[in-house]
Amino acid sequence: MSATTFDPSVDLAQPVTLTQAAEQYFAKKLASQADKLIRVSTKVSGCTGFAYVLDMVESIEDGDQLLHFGDVTVAVDMKAMDLIKGTEIDLVQEGINHVIKFNNPNVVAECGCGESFSVS
Repeated sequence: MSATTFDPSVDLAQPVTLTQAAEQYFAKKLASQADKLIRVSTKVSGCTGFAYVLDMVESIEDGDQLLHFGDVTVAVDMKAMDLIKGTEIDLVQEGINHVIKFNNPNVVAECGCGESFSVS
């Protein structure tokens, strides 16, 4: 498989970012999973159009863009790039639970339950 790698010293606008909380969360999850990485993609879903897909995978898919955040490697599906470019992935506490949140500047509408989104 082939992938492009993001180099923050060369590329100024990173397509997806992780907050420190998300980076720490994923690093803990990956620590016990040798040779795995996080993959971000989207799928057609819900009443608004698209849903985020976050997987722990062993290998990249053809054309994925690799991003590195400390000990965390994130593969971004290039087919989803127009939908998620500029998205910040965060880990937030809601009550007693921690939830992954996608802060996507491209979103123009979300469904009421928050499971799907659309972009302009």
